[in-house]
Amino acid sequence: MHVCVLQVSLALPCHSLKGKRGIVKSVLSRARNRFNVSAAEVERQDDPATAELGFVTVSSSKLYARQLLEKLEEWLVDERPDVEILAAEIEDW
Repeated sequence: MHVCVLQVSLALPCHSLKGKRGIVKSVLSRARNRFNVSAAEVERQDDPATAELGFVTVSSSKLYARQLLEKLEEWLVDERPDVEILAAEIEDW
């Protein structure tokens, strides 16, 4: 069993927590539905201009799990051009 984690830091075009919540909830739910991953906002909940999101998948193939998260990162770039990715890191366990 292989567990892969994608942690993404985002710069958001928001000035309020309400605006941030709309973007974050949309990204998380669409990622869950499209890629069948677990997803959550993991840090910076009180900062409306940034978000730290975590995505996790479990697979019998390390390569498949890593590729899935790489596709998710690419999808995020294409799907949300208004959101800037500051950093992204994939870890394998």
